[in-house]
Amino acid sequence: MFARNMYNDLLKPFNTIYKCWSLSMLPGSEREDIDSGGKIIMPPSALDTLTRLNIHYPMMFRLSNKRSNRQTHCGVLEFIADEGKIYIPYWMMKNLLLDEGDLVQVESVGLRVATFSKFQPQNSEFLDITNPKAVLENCLRNFACLTTGDVIAIKYNQKVYEMCVLETKPGNAVSIIECDMNVEFAAPVGYQEPKHEKKPAAEEIMVDPADLMPEPSGFIAFKGSGSRLDGKKKKDNTDDSMNQVKAAYQRGIPDYDYTLGTIQFIRNIRPVINDKENENQDGFKPFAGSGSVLKTKKK
Repeated sequence: MFARNMYNDLLKPFNTIYKCWSLSMLPGSEREDIDSGGKIIMPPSALDTLTRLNIHYPMMFRLSNKRSNRQTHCGVLEFIADEGKIYIPYWMMKNLLLDEGDLVQVESVGLRVATFSKFQPQNSEFLDITNPKAVLENCLRNFACLTTGDVIAIKYNQKVYEMCVLETKPGNAVSIIECDMNVEFAAPVGYQEPKHEKKPAAEEIMVDPADLMPEPSGFIAFKGSGSRLDGKKKKDNTDDSMNQVKAAYQRGIPDYDYTLGTIQFIRNIRPVINDKENENQDGFKPFAGSGSVLKTKKK
């Protein structure tokens, strides 16, 4: 009977109730790296009991809060806690709705190896990271397992990012130690797709420089209205691009003598014309000369 009872005790899983404290209450120097992981610190007596039981390695545990019916899964980092106490990350206490010193049930479990997981950042600032997938994979090295529905905390570049575990395969709780796991991201909470304005086509962007020139003034050849020989009215072809007269495009000449920091006000816009040219232009009258007859009239 004694041997049979001893054998039955060895087959029982580890199942104990401890008082729960956050890692900030752990005696000694502050260890911020542990608080952003997924492992707990247990007392030495737990190690002594676990070595005598038939459990799965690596050691993994289910933490349960019976009052709120919440549970999560974790690994163990060290066995240095005071007897009757365990120290867990703060994000884990938030998921379990625990306060400092509350009772939590710790039970050893065996989990299947993860093949797929999907995360949702709780803040769109996570997308500002250059390679968020690589950062997440590196931070998950401090975790032993994942539970669907948990909001885990990872630390990167002196900043803490919260990630909700939306889905895990092949179960709701999986082990991520030495596994080949596919990782996907969902849109962050409150994220909105940026509105991309439709850029005009290249054809619409191209502008003929001649269209920007002022309308021609003065004499323009062949701009008068025409008439048909048969007396019929001529069709209005004003919209025809061939009939529209455009001024020749002229490129501006840069001022190569420009001095940096100066402004020039050009007042003489019109070119200066010599007085002789003005006299010729003002005195010129078409067909004002004397006429001559090639053939004299007979008397």
